[in-house]
Order: sequence, then C-alpha cells, then structure tokens
Amino acid sequence: MPKTNKGFIPELWALAKPYWFADDAWAARALLCAVIALNLALVYVNVLINHWNNDFYNTLQGMDKSGFFHQLLIFSGLAAAYIAIAVYQLYLNQMLQIRWRRWLTERYLAQWIAQRNYYRLQLSDRDTDNPDQRIADDLAAFCDKTLNLGLGLLSAAVTLVSFGVILWGLSGTLSLPFAHGRIAIPGYMLWVAFAYAIAGTGLVHLIGRPLVGLNFRQQKFEANFRFSLVRFRENAESIALYAGEASELHGLRQRFSDIVGNWWAIMKRQKTLTWFRAGYNQIGVIFPFLVAAPRYFAGRIQLGGLMQTASAFGQVQDALSWFVNAYAQLAEWRATVERLSTFRRAIEDAHAAAQAGTGVALAPGAGARYAAHAIDVELPGGQALLTALSIELAPGDRVLLTGPSGSGKTTLFRAFAGIWPFGRGVVSKPAQAQVLFLPQKPYLGIGSLREQLCYPGPAGSYSDAELRAALDACGLGQLAGRLGEERHWAQLLSGGEQQRVAIARALLQQPDWLFLDEATSALDEPSEAALYALLGARLPHTCIVSIGHRPGLARFHQRRIELGSASVALAHTPTLPGGALPLEDAA
Repeated sequence: MPKTNKGFIPELWALAKPYWFADDAWAARALLCAVIALNLALVYVNVLINHWNNDFYNTLQGMDKSGFFHQLLIFSGLAAAYIAIAVYQLYLNQMLQIRWRRWLTERYLAQWIAQRNYYRLQLSDRDTDNPDQRIADDLAAFCDKTLNLGLGLLSAAVTLVSFGVILWGLSGTLSLPFAHGRIAIPGYMLWVAFAYAIAGTGLVHLIGRPLVGLNFRQQKFEANFRFSLVRFRENAESIALYAGEASELHGLRQRFSDIVGNWWAIMKRQKTLTWFRAGYNQIGVIFPFLVAAPRYFAGRIQLGGLMQTASAFGQVQDALSWFVNAYAQLAEWRATVERLSTFRRAIEDAHAAAQAGTGVALAPGAGARYAAHAIDVELPGGQALLTALSIELAPGDRVLLTGPSGSGKTTLFRAFAGIWPFGRGVVSKPAQAQVLFLPQKPYLGIGSLREQLCYPGPAGSYSDAELRAALDACGLGQLAGRLGEERHWAQLLSGGEQQRVAIARALLQQPDWLFLDEATSALDEPSEAALYALLGARLPHTCIVSIGHRPGLARFHQRRIELGSASVALAHTPTLPGGALPLEDAA
C-alpha cells in the first residue's frame, strides 16, 4: 500500500473540503445541518425512551393496570416519532450523498481528462492503477462512509454526553475500603462504562489494524480482475483466432487467486475481530445489571430504576464502543481515502508537469508550415529516441514517414499531436489549422453509427446525406441504412471496416493536415490504393503524412522522411500525372 505524503487527516481534508466551499456549498450545508438535526433528534427520542423505561417498569412492579396501558400509549408516540425521524434522516442523508458524489465525479473526471492527464498517467504513473474504479467506486464509497461514519461519531458523542449525565445521576456513590478508611466514588457506573469501553477499544485496534492494508489490496485486486474480464470481452475475436483461451483462463485465474488469497487473510482477521467484538457486546448486555444489582437488592432503587440504569449504561457503552463496532468500516474507509489521495496527487502532479511545459509542446506558429525545430523525443524512462530532429511540412505536401520498427515513427506523430509528454522542444502548427490524426486502430465507441462518423463532434455535425456519401465513397455503402443503429461497433466491424470508417471521418472533416499512422494496414493493397486515391482527389489541399511499410504507398507521396539512427533524409520529386507521385529512396 503506497504511503501518503501527508498524514491521514490532511489527506482526508484535502478530499472533503472542496465540495463544502463550492457553488453548491450552501445547499449542501443546509442538507448537512438538517441531517445532523435529525440525528440529534434521534438521540433525544432515545433519552425520552430511557426515562419511559423507569416509569414503565415501576408501573409493572406496582401492578398498575391502567398505568400500564397509559405507558404503552406514550411508547407508541415515541416509537412513531423515532420511525419518522429515522426515515427522513436516511432520506436526506442519501440525498446529500448523491449530490456530493455527483460533484466529486464531475470534478475528478474533468481533472483526469484535462490536458490529457489520463494519457500522461497511463504512460508514467504506476501507482494509480484502475482510475475507472477510483472514480466509479471509490468516490461513491468515500461519500457514503464519510457521511455515515461522521454522523455515527457525532451521534455517539451526543449520546455519551446525554446518557452520561443520566447514568451519573442514577449511579449514586460507591463506597470502597481504602487503606484504613473508605473512599467514595460518585457516579461509579459511568467510570465503569469508561473503563470497559477503553479496554475494548484498545484491544480491537490491536486486532483489527492489519485490515486497513488488506482492504486496500482487496480493492486493487478486485479492480484488476474486473479490468481483465473487460479486456477479454473486448478482444474476444483476437483471442479466439489465437486459440488463446487457455492462456487467458490462466491469467484470469491468477488474478482471481489474488482476490481469494487476500480475502482469506481478511476473513481470518475479521474472524478474530468478530470473536472479540461479539463477546464484548454480549458481556455488555449483562454487565450493567451485575454492577447495578447490589443497589437494587439493597432496596435503594426500584425495578424501573434498575432497568433505566441498565439502559443508560448500554447507551453510554455503545457510544464509547463506537470505534469497536465501526472498526471494519473504518478500515475500508481509510483504504478508500488513501486510494483517492494517491489518485488526486497523481492528477495534480500530471497537471503540474503539463503546466511546466515538460515534453514536446505544440504551439500555434506564425507561418503556414507545420514544423518541428530541433526537438528531442524521449521514452517514458528518459532514454533518448529522437535527438535534435527538424521537420517542416508545407500545405498540400504528401509525405511518407518510414524507418525500422522502434525508430520512433508513431512517437513522432504523438509529438506532432502535442500529446507526448517526454522530451523537449516545440512543434509549431499554423494558427486555426484543422488537424486530424488517424491511428492504426481507430476509436469506435458504443452508440449509433452516426455518432461514430461524426466523432469527436456531436452526432448532428453532418447531414445524413453527407454521412451516407462518405460511407459509400469508402466502400461501406452496405452500412448507409444503419446510421441510427446503436451497437458496439468496435466488436461488430472488422479491422479493415473500422479503418474505412476512420477515412470516412477524414472526408467529412476535411482537415488541413492529415496524419495517418498505418491507418490502412488492415486493408488489402488494392483497397488501400483506392482509399489513398480517394484522399488525394477529395482533399487536394490537405497535407497528408503517412506512416507505412508497403511499397505501394510510394506513388501517393511526394517525399519520404526516413527515421534512422543518425539523421533524417529527404527526397523531393515532381508530381506525376493522374495523382500518382513517384518516390525516391532517402539517402
């Protein structure tokens, strides 16, 4: 479990504070005050019920039949009040929880996505595993447990004060022999309750302390297993083609075995904790009668006084034992706080790195060229990949980027997109230029085909006629009638069809600069040639930069930039008739 930079309380305050001073703060504070007031009202009703215990059992002892029914009527009113308060306390508590969770979720989503922090964290931060779980599950658990544990602690404190006063008055004075005389202990049952609870709290902390780390790891293992299942589902076809079921099953079993092993450790620790806690609570039922019995048998108190004393003692004991009874929840809550704190600090670090300008920066330039001047591109570990690299791209250029695997072609594209956070230097692009990058594996979400074609813009960015024309031009005419159909298109379409959808996006968006990272590699060569000819005809003024390995791509580009171990070589050639462009080898 990673250690936090600050103590637990400062980390908790850093997580909880922003909401209570945000735009929604006044409504949130009003709701919190209402919940607290209802919580205190429940304590007050319990105090009234405690006094009722005295009257009720004295009525029984005095064989007062009419008084008995009168006390039942009083209890009915108290019970009705308790039920109504408890219902609305829960209702308003849950209302506050969902409002807090909604605000936190929007905040963390915005910060995670801002300045591509999600991408930087994925590349460089190994402590913030499963950010999806931290946003979806941990934030919900944080709001739930913070409110319920906080209100529980407040209720315990108020109960302790309220019933402590009652117990002090009911206890009387205990006289014990001491030295050659006697010592009087006023309110002795209150001190007994304190001693009983303090001893129990200390022991339960020693027994349950390892649960914090165990719960932290359990959340991590659960998230890893769920993520593996999602990846298995999303890559079902590739796994089936590889016949990789046995390997995948082995990996899933390994991840689930982590869950089971850690769960056994939690079970064993909770078993020991439950043995102690159950025994502690059961002894607490009879303990106040044992302590108060001498005064009852001595005739100093009636049966009602005995029952009221036992009830007050139980309430004080419960209040003092709040830590004992809530320990398992506290362990889970602390693990949740530490996971969220790690995530929050990782986002802050990523934001600071982005503000500091680390990595290759993308900035608007004064000229008409897309250019990199002496940039250094590094790997996440700091190793140099490309050094002092300079490239200029002119409007309407057709450039093929080549080089051996691992030479940095795709990483250079990331730098030109302004998303690569490792290295230094500036890539300048023309102001107001429209740029589109097509990766080898296009992104297709879950939704309508219309949404996929318009991505990343809204679904209404283009008319249906334009969408159907783009599909037909890219060889996907059979999908033209399915624009409104909502499917998981990444699983439904083949790799080649997905790449055709990406080309259709380029036709629709008409970018000034189009970068293709092996964006047609899943297609056969004739289909690839047809799409490149289509791009040349439909986007005559667009600068097209391609990463590719097939020789057939040569005739669609004017020059080649070859990434090697030493230098960048350029070869310029004239355009041939018919849109075909010859390519000379780089020096």
